[in-house]
Amino acid sequence: MSSKVNANNLKAFKKYIESNNKLADYTTAIGYEYHLDLQLFKADTSNGIAQVNPNTVLESMGLANKGMASSLVINDVFSEMFENDEINNNMYTVISGRMPKKYNEVVLVVDSNEQISDYVLYALGLKDQNELKEMYEKITNGEEVVSEVVSYSYDELLNTKFKLLLNTDYYKNENGLWVDKRNDEEYLKEKLNDALEIKVVGILKPNPDATVKANSMGGILYTDALEKYVIETINNSEIVKDQKNNPDKNVITGLSFSNNDFSVDSLSIEQKKYLQSLYTDELTDVIAKYKEQASFTYEDMLLELGPIDLDNPSAIYIYAKDFEAKDQVKDVIEEYNKKQEEQNNDGNVISYSDLVGMLMSSVTSIIDIISYVLIGFVSISLVVSSIMIGIITYISVLERTKEIGILRAIGASKKDVSRVFNAETLIIGLVAGIIGILVTLLLNIPVNMIIKHLAGVSNLSQLPLGGALLLILISVVLTLIGGLIPSSLASKKDPVETLRSE
Repeated sequence: MSSKVNANNLKAFKKYIESNNKLADYTTAIGYEYHLDLQLFKADTSNGIAQVNPNTVLESMGLANKGMASSLVINDVFSEMFENDEINNNMYTVISGRMPKKYNEVVLVVDSNEQISDYVLYALGLKDQNELKEMYEKITNGEEVVSEVVSYSYDELLNTKFKLLLNTDYYKNENGLWVDKRNDEEYLKEKLNDALEIKVVGILKPNPDATVKANSMGGILYTDALEKYVIETINNSEIVKDQKNNPDKNVITGLSFSNNDFSVDSLSIEQKKYLQSLYTDELTDVIAKYKEQASFTYEDMLLELGPIDLDNPSAIYIYAKDFEAKDQVKDVIEEYNKKQEEQNNDGNVISYSDLVGMLMSSVTSIIDIISYVLIGFVSISLVVSSIMIGIITYISVLERTKEIGILRAIGASKKDVSRVFNAETLIIGLVAGIIGILVTLLLNIPVNMIIKHLAGVSNLSQLPLGGALLLILISVVLTLIGGLIPSSLASKKDPVETLRSE
């Protein structure tokens, strides 16, 4: 499996996208995703500090370090909305409040029934996670658990506020040393009091007619402006600048990245003095953190602190306008790949996932199989009907033998006799085709009513004008073909013998 894993150079591809305008005509939005770690807390700290993102629901249930947790597929409660306002307005309907306009404004998404999952409520701190822990303990003990449905007014939800801490806010410079203070509650409370406030300004629900479907579980959506604010603030922080200026040294432990063996003796005099000033519990936490970070590389430290290069996204999402545009987007990517191969930059070749293409490929294969089966049945019915038309025309020839003789006796040519029967078959085919079209149009009315009732889709069964005219033409041609042989036999009959027939 590892031999098939590809690492895309998205930095080069992003530069290519922004340097030319080829994709602009085929897309509604191009989104860049970064490994952004938003540290969000409840704004109210009167009952203690409660982190809401990354959420601590599994930790509250005691599952954070268990193998069972890895099998749980849980979506992030906080996610970024599209940069394109047109797509957002298409995907969601505002049921209260408004769309965010500032970088510190977010919206809450509920489902189509204006409900939200209890997982999201616990993750956002709207419900006490201790209650969830008690429920989980009852379930593991085989006890009955009754979950009550809780209702919230729009005003209650719109008054929800969060506080944003940055990864770098956990570290404090004390006497030239960067100290991890994430376990210091007083320090965190002080930081949260001065932290940026994130406000819920709107409540949205998914638009049922949207072409791009929203997350059905619900949650909080933040803007691209908030992402850029966090990235720029972290990148400009002192500790990040200090670490980038010292790429060979871990600025937390003071040790070089090549030294993976931690010991107190390896610390500087300032660090030892700092450790001596700590209480036993604090000392234990600091030593544990030092040991953890002793094996860190320079890249690990940057990941811990959270600086992000805006020119190097972790993922690029390209949203095509329609299916035809999707193929054009693929052509642009293939053109880029070909260009990189010609320049011997094989590392820049992009491997991508066309999710819609894979789904449509499977659906198209199934539809093709069904279509071939239906075409087979229709072909059989067309052959049978053509034979029946030929038989009916031939019977008409036999019944009108004397009439044919009279026509030949008064001067009608063989072609004239043949044209008489061909005209009859043409009229039969034309009338039959028109009747078939009228019946189809009438049947579309109840069929569409049934589909609308069962699937909620309107006007699915339709007969376009071009299709109707083509079907009438096929009906006429088939009847003509079916009547060619009988009309030819009629034209070749001997006039004398036909006049003698009764």
